[in-house]
Amino acid sequence: MGQPHGIGIIGLGVISRQYLETLAGLESVRIVATADLDQGRAAAVAAEIPGCRALTVDELLADPAVDTVINLTIPAAHAEIALAALAHGKDVYGEKPLAATLTQAKAMMDAAGDHWVGGAPDTVLGTGIQTARAAVEAGDIGRPVSAVATWVSGGHESWHPHPDFYYRDGGGPLFDMGPYYLTSLVHLLGPVVRVSGASSRTRDTRRIGSGPRTGEIIPVEIDTHVTGVLEHSSGALSTVTFSFDAVGTTAAPIEVHGEEGSLSVPDPNTFAGEVRLRRRGESEWTTLPDAGGYVGAGRGIGVIDQVRDGEGRASGELALHVLEIMTALTDSAHTGQHVTLSTTARLPSVVPLTPQEEWRR
Repeated sequence: MGQPHGIGIIGLGVISRQYLETLAGLESVRIVATADLDQGRAAAVAAEIPGCRALTVDELLADPAVDTVINLTIPAAHAEIALAALAHGKDVYGEKPLAATLTQAKAMMDAAGDHWVGGAPDTVLGTGIQTARAAVEAGDIGRPVSAVATWVSGGHESWHPHPDFYYRDGGGPLFDMGPYYLTSLVHLLGPVVRVSGASSRTRDTRRIGSGPRTGEIIPVEIDTHVTGVLEHSSGALSTVTFSFDAVGTTAAPIEVHGEEGSLSVPDPNTFAGEVRLRRRGESEWTTLPDAGGYVGAGRGIGVIDQVRDGEGRASGELALHVLEIMTALTDSAHTGQHVTLSTTARLPSVVPLTPQEEWRR
């Protein structure tokens, strides 16, 4: 058996804990180095993992034991870190979005060469979305016609002690939650060729509701309700809504409708959940058994998927396409014009139903 694949993690904020829980202790990969602007935090995490070293960012990028850099920095630093990792001959996997701008993301992909670039979300590789996709591909709903995706809330200022960045350029409900839903829709219905969008802003300020800044008023610089229509290459149409201006909803996170049936798809920000099918002529919904995906998966499964078979289903190509969908929806909302996309993405194969004890080897 060969040496485990060496992982270096840059950026050890809150989301890093979920990656550590998935990746630590596996046979196929080994976390060999950590780095963070807060060196104390990097050292504390490294101390939890046998054989892991706390390094500076430059040291980690140059370390020959690191095969793949997992980039969990803030979005504004995604491109800088990824480009540096690629220049050092590393593969790289980053949190969403792939980069802060479409131009930066394209530069990353252009610089990849023979190296793999991957990007979140990898939640789509769990049993929820993969079971739904298997049902679509098996013809359970006939020819897909449309989908509806809905995510709404009253805004993150109610619980987040420092919500400012959610209300600045590059934030908002679309760029915060859109990647989960849009990546899922591409998996289910294929790449998007054209979009039309509309957006609104109900308030110019928000009041922080928790933490040391409770009661502080912050400015709102972006639209906080975004809706749009996606035209997929398959001919199907998706209607999407992302909002910080709603109290709640009873809508399914995603519904997919075909000529012969409809699917209710679980929350794409999780790895599992019920997929329900209602066929034409039936009055009840049926819960489908898991038919694909990594069982019990967590964040970081996209890297494991690449190491296991080299397909790299959580690809940078797909993350770039999703970033352009979001950018195009924003542009369309501002101009009132349809926007034709310049990117596309090859759909990876459905993940076979893979027990946790198998993918953790």
